Amino acid sequence: MQIFALLLGAPFFASAQNQASKLSTPHFHHIHLNSTDPEAAIAFYTKVFPSAEKATFEGYPALKINKVYVVFTKVSAPPPTMPQSAIWHFGWQVVDVRKNLATYQANGVPLLPLYKTEEGGEVFINSDSWPGTGGTLGLTKAQIADAKAKGIQPAGGPGFAYLQGPDGAIIEYAGNTPVEHFNHVHMYQEDPFCARIWYQKHLNAPIAPTPAGQPTYTEANCKVPRGEPTWPALEKVGTIRQGGASVTYDDVALTWYVRQGNRPLVSTRGQLYDHIALSVDDLNGWVAKLKLEKVKFLEKPHELGDTRAVMIEGPSKEAIELVEVK
Repeated sequence: MQIFALLLGAPFFASAQNQASKLSTPHFHHIHLNSTDPEAAIAFYTKVFPSAEKATFEGYPALKINKVYVVFTKVSAPPPTMPQSAIWHFGWQVVDVRKNLATYQANGVPLLPLYKTEEGGEVFINSDSWPGTGGTLGLTKAQIADAKAKGIQPAGGPGFAYLQGPDGAIIEYAGNTPVEHFNHVHMYQEDPFCARIWYQKHLNAPIAPTPAGQPTYTEANCKVPRGEPTWPALEKVGTIRQGGASVTYDDVALTWYVRQGNRPLVSTRGQLYDHIALSVDDLNGWVAKLKLEKVKFLEKPHELGDTRAVMIEGPSKEAIELVEVK
């Protein structure tokens, strides 16, 4: 009987692997938030971002921005944002970031300043600080000192900025782009380049060409040293940006910086940013593929309104829902 089972096993796994290779790339579907008052949160977002409209998703209150949703679950107590999980914030591209800033200031929308240095000094748009160098969005202490010595001035114009959303959410708005749209979830990873490999291997993330002069990372060399803190930053201690990576589903980027500080990242479940979701057209096929690859399941396949879903865990304990959309 044992030999018979082994003989059956080889063609079964070969068939499963062949089926997995035919699965199409998922689409970004939604970010799911816990909120003490989803209706008030929805009213806030539709006011500050005209591209968002009130909607529902399989019985949950939601925002809809083109094909992307922000989905809410009502909770009785303020959802935690600490200890830090893999999800840091999410954001929109806007038509005119400076016009948005002026409107928010006039309407009393809570804004989050960017610190120019560890000692302080604040701006609301990064381009009002020293420009980054070498493709990064900030400068280290030594680079700031050099910029001061050379009299380098802020570039002004478009840039990125932050506001404070309901339930303590951090929302980025950046521009300028022709059309306002939801465009990213900014996350932390224990090892961003390893995370990129994980998403490419397990969730068919599109593989972008390696930029000229940049190393090609594999599972053997994806753990890279942490960089130095840089500014401007939401925290006075700066933001470690070096060693960042990303993947993109449709036009929504999952952008990663290395985990900040010394504490390991915790699960996103039950936090303000509970999980992200990708849509797939063959849930059974994806479940078979992910089981074969020994990906951790947080929830078994289950009904979700008129469709089905499953919940898995990503490389830094981020919950990822796969929603079947045919």
